[in-house]
Amino acid sequence: MKILAVGDVHADKAFIKSLAEQAEHEQVDLVVLAGDLTYGDQSTEGIIGPFAAKGKRVMLVHGNHETPATGEFLANLYDATNLHGASVELNGIGIFGAGGAAIGPNPTSPIDIYEHLKHAHESIKHLSRKLMVVHEHPSDSKMEMNGMFPGSWAVRKAVEKFQPDIAICGHIHEAGGIEERIGKTRVINVARKPKILEL
Repeated sequence: MKILAVGDVHADKAFIKSLAEQAEHEQVDLVVLAGDLTYGDQSTEGIIGPFAAKGKRVMLVHGNHETPATGEFLANLYDATNLHGASVELNGIGIFGAGGAAIGPNPTSPIDIYEHLKHAHESIKHLSRKLMVVHEHPSDSKMEMNGMFPGSWAVRKAVEKFQPDIAICGHIHEAGGIEERIGKTRVINVARKPKILEL
């Protein structure tokens, strides 16, 4: 399965249009949006529609720039999948996630993030291949950029406990493009840095 993953699009219509074109050109099976779909929950136009117009399936989590309700609204409007506290089995791959971050306009408690991930993982735990989608980056990682941007203990705990093959996050734009290993998990920050993945 070929996936285009990106975070922090912030309702940037030109950026999103280019991503939709990339998804079409690369013939991806799935587009994953790792939160901060809007900018301060201000505009929901032109975020999912360009991908839907290309016939691309979309899965998402909300970030700290929109409420969980906005994530659900966008998913329902465009027949996308909201992964916040939910999971999907697709081509033998378990995809699960949780949105939000501890800081920002719409903060989410780390306990809430971990509990949503735990709940989401439960129904796909038997699968051998897994993709975890979150907005916030893990603590004790390169993405903290020497302590400038503290990460989430909840995300770190989930990675270590559930050991997905790949964990996608965003949140810190400056960390976009950073990849590292936590145990067997390949953790990739896709904040404004789209990544083509194959699982």
